Amino acid sequence: MPHLIDFAAALAKGSVEVIDLTNSLSANTPTLRLPQPYPNLIDFSLDEVSAYNEPGPFWKHHNIHTGEHIGTHLDAPIHWVSGREGLDVAGIPARRLVGPAAVIDVCNQVERNPDYLIDIPDIENWEEHNGPLPQNGWLLLRTGWDRFANDKEAFINTDQHGSHTPGITARAAEWLATDRPISGYGVETVGIDAGRAAELDPPFPAHYHLLGHDKYGITSLQNLALLPATGALIVVAPLPIVGGTGSPARVLAFVQRSS
Repeated sequence: MPHLIDFAAALAKGSVEVIDLTNSLSANTPTLRLPQPYPNLIDFSLDEVSAYNEPGPFWKHHNIHTGEHIGTHLDAPIHWVSGREGLDVAGIPARRLVGPAAVIDVCNQVERNPDYLIDIPDIENWEEHNGPLPQNGWLLLRTGWDRFANDKEAFINTDQHGSHTPGITARAAEWLATDRPISGYGVETVGIDAGRAAELDPPFPAHYHLLGHDKYGITSLQNLALLPATGALIVVAPLPIVGGTGSPARVLAFVQRSS
């Protein structure tokens, strides 16, 4: 209990900063677009029910319409065929949604090559300088892609060959899923796999390996540049949708600041 009291006091005086890692959610939020013949999820929208008028003289409220995997969102195991017997969003234990953040920065590599795939040596090099990936932690991939978060075309970055966004190799995804004790993996891009991950073996390996091993994904993160490589605490807060394969989520980080 004293630790929690100290934490609350640090929040109050600002020596622990709360950083919002979430992209805003609106009809303009960039979303994944699957090629034909696959159907896409609906974009986010609000449907006004009342606004201090006859349907509701003292209040304003809306119905919301959205796909599960829209904006900053969490992928649950049952989202992928490899995790089909796993947990839905509501079933994920709360303790797995809170943990230390490990931030790996590959902005320079992505600046030179938007299709850059992080590989095992990248992560091992990070561990040599920062220590092993933490138990129940979240590996967050900083690529600088959040600068495109309000530009649908640049965010998806599609040409005649497909989408060009960074991600992870198949072997690194399997290695993270089986050899490292993390809870999940987070990215600044529209999905936890690279834009051209359908060409890998297996296709979409981050989804296949991580979700198939009871590890979770978060996408469309913002402000990773404000986090240290280690030392931040992350909180991932999806809606507990029964049967949900994913959910828009508010993602917060707590960072100790020097006085």
